[in-house]
Amino acid sequence: MYARCGELHDAVKVFENMPVRDTVSWNSMISGFIRNGELEMGFEYFKDLMTLGVGLFDHASLTTILSACDKAQLLSVIRMVHGLVFLSGYEMVVSVGNALVTAYFRCRCLDSGMRVFNEMVEKNVITWTAVISGLAQNEFCEESLRLFDEFRRESVVPNHLTYLSALLACSGIQALMKGKQIHAIVLKLGFQPNPSMESALMDMYSKCGIVEDVWRIFESAEVLDIVSLTVILVGFVQNGFEKDALQIFIKIIKSGIDIDANLLSSILGVFGSDTLLNLGKQVHSLIIKKGFLTNPFIGNGLINIFCPTRHVGLVEKGMEFFKSMQTVYGMIPRMEHYASVVDMLGRSGLLNEAKCFIERLPTKPDVQVWQALLGACSFHGNTDIGMHAAQQWLLASPDDTPIPYVLLANIHSSKKQWKERATIIKKMKETRISKETGISWIEIAKKVHNFVVCDQMHPQCKTIYRALLELYRHMGDEGQVLNKKPLSHMDCDEYEMSRIFNVSN
Repeated sequence: MYARCGELHDAVKVFENMPVRDTVSWNSMISGFIRNGELEMGFEYFKDLMTLGVGLFDHASLTTILSACDKAQLLSVIRMVHGLVFLSGYEMVVSVGNALVTAYFRCRCLDSGMRVFNEMVEKNVITWTAVISGLAQNEFCEESLRLFDEFRRESVVPNHLTYLSALLACSGIQALMKGKQIHAIVLKLGFQPNPSMESALMDMYSKCGIVEDVWRIFESAEVLDIVSLTVILVGFVQNGFEKDALQIFIKIIKSGIDIDANLLSSILGVFGSDTLLNLGKQVHSLIIKKGFLTNPFIGNGLINIFCPTRHVGLVEKGMEFFKSMQTVYGMIPRMEHYASVVDMLGRSGLLNEAKCFIERLPTKPDVQVWQALLGACSFHGNTDIGMHAAQQWLLASPDDTPIPYVLLANIHSSKKQWKERATIIKKMKETRISKETGISWIEIAKKVHNFVVCDQMHPQCKTIYRALLELYRHMGDEGQVLNKKPLSHMDCDEYEMSRIFNVSN
């Protein structure tokens, strides 16, 4: 009773004064400490129990210890318990097998988890769901859905957690048709609407870009929890509906709902423009009031609020916040934080400062830091620092990625340095690195038309580029600010576009 209520000190007193301690009393102490987050003490009691002999612990002792193993650092504990399972003869107990499978998948040891699953003589719905969920959570979504289809052919009936896990897998690979099938099955089986199922469906549809269905589920939901609200905010932001997400966020704040760090981090990316900066500062104050500053996602989001602006005062504010992570809150910055600062300085045109910041880092910068600097150099057309960033990027990640070469080529194009650009392209070809060609499709009158970036082989090539150039000119006439500098995501640089337009005319 004391352990369940969190009164561990009183529980220990009662336990120590017991004249006889059986397996149940030991298990109560072990589970009490683990349930209250005192893992080390829970493990210590389990060790003490083992020293008394194999016969004193039972399958509940083993599953309790395994339930606490959710980090890769605890893999040795899982393997030790796995050995005890065979030593004590509990390998045929389904609950023990389920606990082993779950623990291995939580620690990203998928081979061992699948081996236990395949060797289990008896499997129940918890077994199948643990593997389907574990595969999806470890981004093996196609394998997860294959196993889900296999499970449905078995005699065991899936439960709502099984369908939640399958929907997670659909979200991971944007499997819209499969997600719709699962949605239909859920409706056909008459599962009662609940926030977890609605959240999973909204997440699946938003990842697939079907915002209308996300909104339909959100509007029809009888009960919304903090997870559901976070899911719809993330879905709207990721699909470009920032204003709608902001309106929902404001309504959430006004309603007095107790928000968490995940919900706040999902909306921070909206506050990057000058028009929303004041509101972003108010959210910053709310974050301080809630005590969420030590959350790494919140930290990155706050730093990024100041990235799109060139106002020196706001860049200083961003640097001040970054420094306070260590000096005030005792939080050690991670590589994502360093990359955010480089991005902030780079977007503001402070490229030398960004380079110096990287050079003073206490740890070796990785690819994302150099990517942020090279992206800024591409935007501002700084060849010297860009060349340095590209070289460091390739040293940090020698993978066959074309991105640094493309960014460098774009920098040279913006400076009209065609010879240097040609050298970069030649080097790409020599190293046999190629860039994937951008392709889009459109269906008209049941006929599919393909469009390839910088394509000059299309039978209506000249007409297409004339129309594109006319739209480009109209945008300028309407006062739209046209950024003619090639950006990192462009597949066809300015030189090639001008050459194509000249051909078209």
